[in-house]
Amino acid sequence: MGKWWKTAFKSLIGNGLKTWLNVFVLSISFVLIIAMQGLMKNWSEQAVVDTVKWEIADGQYWQSKYDPFDVYSLDSSTVKVPVELKADIDAHLIEPQLITQASIYPDGRMKGVLLRGIQPTQQLLNLPTKVLQQQDNEFIPVVIGTTMAKQNKLKLNDIITLRWRDKNGSFEAADIQIAGIFKTSVPTVDNGIIWISLDKLQKMTLNEDCANIMLKSPKFADKKMDAWDFKSVTKLTEATTKLVKSKAAGQSVFYIIFLLLAMLAIFDTQTLSIFRRQREIGTMVALGMTPGQVVAQFTLEGTLNSVLAFAVGAMWGTPLIWYLTTKGISIDMNASELGVAMADKLYASVTPQLVFGTMIFIIVVTAIVSYIPARKISKMNPTEAIRGKVR
Repeated sequence: MGKWWKTAFKSLIGNGLKTWLNVFVLSISFVLIIAMQGLMKNWSEQAVVDTVKWEIADGQYWQSKYDPFDVYSLDSSTVKVPVELKADIDAHLIEPQLITQASIYPDGRMKGVLLRGIQPTQQLLNLPTKVLQQQDNEFIPVVIGTTMAKQNKLKLNDIITLRWRDKNGSFEAADIQIAGIFKTSVPTVDNGIIWISLDKLQKMTLNEDCANIMLKSPKFADKKMDAWDFKSVTKLTEATTKLVKSKAAGQSVFYIIFLLLAMLAIFDTQTLSIFRRQREIGTMVALGMTPGQVVAQFTLEGTLNSVLAFAVGAMWGTPLIWYLTTKGISIDMNASELGVAMADKLYASVTPQLVFGTMIFIIVVTAIVSYIPARKISKMNPTEAIRGKVR
């Protein structure tokens, strides 16, 4: 077996520049697959982590009529918070949120927004809600995200007019002050959202002790409640996970192209090598090697392209992967404006499973591509092969 490896390696190196070109293109596919899959894996994990920290905590209870994609469901889903949860709310194991439509008028323009009421003392989300406790201000304090501030040209301490409708259908208006601006990668707590004290919003809308959704702490034991449906973290992040997977599938086109180019080059090289080495093949068979052993020899020779590609890829790819895992790459656009949870920097999450899985995949594909032209050897007549007349 060792002699087979030695002979196959010498034959492969004997092809000169053609071998190294094949190996380099294959190494690009190898490194590209690891880098892109690592970036997509980290994006998926980070998107879920950020969404949990900024929006959903350990899951949410939705009022049975609440639909986040239907603003008309907000009124019908605004109900009293179950009385038995009062102690849990005071202990911050449950955080109710009241959501209602409103309009703001920055620079004389009307902009539709969602008012989200939350307890200023909440401890489940990263939102800077403590500033909502300001009592010595004649204006209503609110907090918004950087995207919301940028879209409406708002700055810290700016005062704008807010108009809303109470539960009786009457329109009310008041001035609000931007008491805080936070930066997040989760667009669903930023785009078109204004955060306000829950007690204040309940009074403004005449919905005392009411909410649409309730966030739960990991310390709160799941329980069934009438008219409230529990949504787990997995369920609430399902759309984000699917989005990242679809993006990963699109990115795979690039490294598949490189892989196909490498496979085509290896196929052509193997076909030409078998044609030129007919006499050598005939001699091998005449000396006692079976056609199957000769096929295995040439298949092994082609497969060694992948082994060399791993070595070459490790030399130039290791610094690249190290940079992506430690430094990351900056995103020059605010992805949250597009409704995508994405941090300013993307890092690669490279695991041994990813590396070895990619290696096995490339070895198998290379072996198959090398075997296809080598099958012709089994049909050769040794006498004609030695004479060089095989067609």
